[in-house]
Amino acid sequence: MRLFALLARWLRPHWHTRQQATTRTAKQAPFFASHASLARSKTQPKQVAAARLVPPPYPCRMRLHLMGICGVAMAGLARLAHEAGWTITGSDRAAWPPASERLARLGIEVKPFAPQNLEPAPDLVVVGNAISRGNPELEAALETDLPLESLPGFLAKHVLPGRKRAVVAGTHGKTTTTALLAWILDQAGLAPGFLIGGLPENFPDGARLGKGMPFVLEGDEYDSAFFDKRSKFVHYRPHVLVFLNLEFDHADIFPDLEAIRAQFRQMLRTMPRSGLVVAGTDAEVRRTLAQECYARVIYAGETGDWRWRPLAEDGSRFEVHAPDGARTEITWPLVGTHFCADACAAIAAACEGFGVALREAAAAASRFAGVRRRMTHVGEANGVRVFEDFAHHPSAIAAVLAAMQARRKKEGRTGKLWVVLHPASQTMRRRVHEARLPAALAAADHVLIARPETRGIPEAERLRPERVAAALGTKAQVVDAPEEALAVLAQMLVPGDDLLVLTNADFGGLPRRVLAALAKG
Repeated sequence: MRLFALLARWLRPHWHTRQQATTRTAKQAPFFASHASLARSKTQPKQVAAARLVPPPYPCRMRLHLMGICGVAMAGLARLAHEAGWTITGSDRAAWPPASERLARLGIEVKPFAPQNLEPAPDLVVVGNAISRGNPELEAALETDLPLESLPGFLAKHVLPGRKRAVVAGTHGKTTTTALLAWILDQAGLAPGFLIGGLPENFPDGARLGKGMPFVLEGDEYDSAFFDKRSKFVHYRPHVLVFLNLEFDHADIFPDLEAIRAQFRQMLRTMPRSGLVVAGTDAEVRRTLAQECYARVIYAGETGDWRWRPLAEDGSRFEVHAPDGARTEITWPLVGTHFCADACAAIAAACEGFGVALREAAAAASRFAGVRRRMTHVGEANGVRVFEDFAHHPSAIAAVLAAMQARRKKEGRTGKLWVVLHPASQTMRRRVHEARLPAALAAADHVLIARPETRGIPEAERLRPERVAAALGTKAQVVDAPEEALAVLAQMLVPGDDLLVLTNADFGGLPRRVLAALAKG
């Protein structure tokens, strides 16, 4: 039986490819062009969905173990594999929401790392990129010669064959743009699969296998696994690439911007000439594409082939202009002009790459509710509103604060804007962006800067929060722990104030703890 299972695993991606090939004749257009031509002919997308359904996944009866299952992408992979018929087990150092809740809905128990988790031996082990040598479970897998795969490697072999792949990449805006593109294609009747690096409000989960040809992925530039230091997106070989922007990040694995650019060039090198790149208009994106790109390129931004123009200062209303002169107006619940830029790119990709009509794409965008922890209103107590955002880069922080102040101005809020910055990412814990942080935080009225964890970072490279606070003056102070931040906020916040917590981690559940303290009075 094991021999048949191994044969099934090998055949599955090839079966997808064979099914795709047998539905075309030699005279038909290449795979990518099937939707690109629809964009020009204005064919109704729902006709596309009826004609271009992906074959059902090959029935899988194999056991898959996910090491590091509570990562956002790994929990999404668990759902995709579960929908494809794999039997899933998983381990991590702890189980925490929202990953624990997502996995519980699939009936997956998360166990602490231990060699015993590999008994009986699974057919395949996917190793998350946070797992490194020295992990006892990983060492056991290596000693027993179990087959290992990375998350993107598994996707490339078992999920993506036969699909029309849209990858959203860039330093900022990936998660929102991926979720919005998937939503537009869904509302157009294309039944896409997707893997989103967050929890979209319009879908019950951030991952879905889908029944249609499109598959939308967030293209992470972080490395794939301890044994594969290529960026994840290099595995995906996109037919449609949304390349939003490019800045230096991930200082723990990349020495400089050129090292990141090299990974983007490697991905661009794998695209077919019939492919499509929807590119942002910043200089670094243009420089990268000038170095290496074989696919057709269109630009989307405040200038470019596809353009957006704000109609409200807070970004809640804006126009999108298509290259043929058509334009549409969108009013939506999101706040921030940075989201308008994401929307323009997603709409351009849907229309140019998948044949969705502009009006239909705009109608779907107007119903888009965003992604959790992106300018999310957590709650209100005693006249104080609490928000949280994932921003962990000076450019993103500045954009979020500008959006918050625009919203407050529109709503007539007269209180102060308090910001808690928790530097938790590998880059923010270093002093790489230290000099840029004061300007990024300048729009806040009061700032609390959490002292970052220093483990694993040489002293000479560590962020110095006191220097950032000193540059901001008397409105800023450093706190050592969530409890200290809570004590300050509980004493200082007054009705009419707004609190914005910026972290890509949890920081002790501060937003909800502040609400609870305020509610008690």
